[in-house]
Amino acid sequence: MENSQPTILSILSLPFEENTYIAYFEQRTDCLVIDPGLEPDKIFAALDAKNLTPAAILNTHGHADHIAGNGAMKQRWPDCPLIIGTGDASKLTDPTGNLSGGFGMNLISPAADQTVAEGEELEIAGFRLEVLDTPGHCSGHVVFIVRNSNPVQVFGGDVLFAGSVGRTDFPDGSFAELKQSIHEKLFPLGDETIVHPGHGPATTIGQEKATNPFVGVGAQL
Repeated sequence: MENSQPTILSILSLPFEENTYIAYFEQRTDCLVIDPGLEPDKIFAALDAKNLTPAAILNTHGHADHIAGNGAMKQRWPDCPLIIGTGDASKLTDPTGNLSGGFGMNLISPAADQTVAEGEELEIAGFRLEVLDTPGHCSGHVVFIVRNSNPVQVFGGDVLFAGSVGRTDFPDGSFAELKQSIHEKLFPLGDETIVHPGHGPATTIGQEKATNPFVGVGAQL
């Protein structure tokens, strides 16, 4: 596995301003694509500009804005494995579960090639990733921790944002579970850990511990 700092590109997809991430190590031509959104042509353009080929598509969870590009990705790279947490795998092919039905989209993604759960490790494209279950925004949400990076980096989906947290008003959402996920799974990763969220700018665990109005120190008083 690589031990240098990975390069992480963020691709913004409208209309939900969702972040798709392309992650790779310099001198390699394979990469990870995390949460391909509603504008896959932007992802293709970024990959082509860097001469990168995805080695895996990772979904942090099964909501439409994070899986909408799966079909286009699999059409271009049919052998690229699509990976999602076990608890949210059913949302890929269920427009009600992935919330697209409520917007009149009826989005259906290809099914998962592989599902993952708490404690599993993946070694792909030079990355050593640890999977953590982080329910709250939805029941099957996972995050992917880049362990061979200094500082540690996290592809966090819709759990912890810069100055905010993921919504919990969906059918399988729970603020109590979200707060527990953040306090028990993310905060122990260390203050220097960089979080790449599903929406908004990157942040650090230390910043959110100190200032996040929903789950930070002040919120616990």
